Amino acid sequence: MPIKNRDKKRIDGCIVMYNNETTAALYPIDRAGLYISIKIDEDKVMIEKGTMHTNGAVVKGNGEADITQKPWFYTVILLSGTVSKGSAESFADFSALIDSAAISWIDYVTQNTDFDQEAHTVIEKLGFSSEIASSITRESYLSYQDLDTELGMKVPSIQVRELEVDAYPLLIFLRKNFVLTVHPVNVDRRFTRLRRYAETFLKKIPIDSSVQDKLTIVLSRIIEHNNDRNFEHLRQIEKREDELSEALMDYTVSGLELAPKIHQMKHALIIYLDALWDSLDLLHTLRYGDAELITDDPTLLNRVGILADDIRRQLELAEHMSEVLASGLEALQSIYNNQLQSTNNRLSYVLTYLTIVGTALLVPNTLATILGDTTIFSSLSPKDQIWYWPVMIGATTISTFLAYLWIRKQGLIGKKIG
Repeated sequence: MPIKNRDKKRIDGCIVMYNNETTAALYPIDRAGLYISIKIDEDKVMIEKGTMHTNGAVVKGNGEADITQKPWFYTVILLSGTVSKGSAESFADFSALIDSAAISWIDYVTQNTDFDQEAHTVIEKLGFSSEIASSITRESYLSYQDLDTELGMKVPSIQVRELEVDAYPLLIFLRKNFVLTVHPVNVDRRFTRLRRYAETFLKKIPIDSSVQDKLTIVLSRIIEHNNDRNFEHLRQIEKREDELSEALMDYTVSGLELAPKIHQMKHALIIYLDALWDSLDLLHTLRYGDAELITDDPTLLNRVGILADDIRRQLELAEHMSEVLASGLEALQSIYNNQLQSTNNRLSYVLTYLTIVGTALLVPNTLATILGDTTIFSSLSPKDQIWYWPVMIGATTISTFLAYLWIRKQGLIGKKIG
């Protein structure tokens, strides 16, 4: 149906199949009754609001295609130079393309909670050996496995939510003429942009180049993109650190509130640093490991070295942040010490005055004890209150004043409580 003359159109959710730059076929799939604005721009359907489907991929309200809804994504460059790209529900939908491909990238998003088991099944389904699948998915300490004809590795994919930092596994496998990536569904959609431009960067790979060169170019591009997203999360950590620094300047904020946050931030940085060190170790192994599926071309290997240099710079920034947090912990400890010292001073001040009062009360207490002895003062009667109370009050006042003067002279009373 023509679209250009019907920009505003009420539809019931649809799948859009392009015919040309100005027309598209709409196929209803539900009864959502969404009101959206459809515009044709070259080969794209731009959507101002609402949700619909374009060529089988969900389109978000900003007009970008969201291609992570199906578990499989593939981009294939055939020997003829033809490009095939899309998403699928199963590997069988595009397996025939892989056999005749010059180079291809396959991305799979796990759907189950048991990531290791599902990843192991998918890896074997694509023709990798059970040995390399088990070594990468089930052995947490192993991040690289080279079996000559196939290569597997595990790259950390960092996710930051508030003060929680998690490093999820991104599995990468190389064999023959394709690269397979597997990552859990709870990882952010970090490959959305890479999927969008996968066709572009694969086209730039010379068809007549060696298999090793092609695999190395695709592998380095995937790792670079993953690293860039990891680096972006450092900004979130820096933002939280700035908030903590501001809280440290506020003397009204309790140390009991700040201490757990500083600990969480420190713990988050440790996880982040561990993930970066793992990535750096992997890049060193790729650069100097002499794997059969990795190129020997110095120019391409220098790209891997550049990726390692980028991680080193991020490590320096993260370690600097760790030092800043350490100084924050020291400042917090100083605050604790000052608060404790202030409390001790207050207690000492109160204890000094209690000492004065206690010492002063000894005199009237002694007089009352003596005057109450009936063997000495047997003739005392209620009429003697006329002189009894003035003596007691006078003795208390004088003894209190003398005790205060003595303690003051000894320097036991400070001018300030703090």
